[in-house]
Amino acid sequence: MGILIDLIIVILVAAVVIWIVSKLNLGLTVDSYTSAIIAAIVIAVVAALVLWLLGLFGIDPSSLSGLWGLLVTLVVAAVVLLLADRFLSGLQVKGFGGAIIAAIGIAVVAWLVNWLLGLLGIVV
Repeated sequence: MGILIDLIIVILVAAVVIWIVSKLNLGLTVDSYTSAIIAAIVIAVVAALVLWLLGLFGIDPSSLSGLWGLLVTLVVAAVVLLLADRFLSGLQVKGFGGAIIAAIGIAVVAWLVNWLLGLLGIVV
């Protein structure tokens, strides 16, 4: 039961991050918080599939370091957002440039949210 609760918390926190990035107009928009929750789930599934496909080709973005690793991770995140946009009517990504900006925004906002939760003693 603990794993299920942890998963729900992670999804809700990811939805908050997506919703904040949407409100900041950083390359993506969601229609509502409910759409952000669904987007968080779809983005997680699409990311898992994309990383699995990259693994078939022997590419592991997490094993890359430095600027090259950052660029590959950023492009993978942008592609994931663009693919998720195709599956959800409540999520709109503004092209590849918007996806890159949104991916950076999501990374920064997620870091801030996790940092704030860490200050409160909540580990996500």
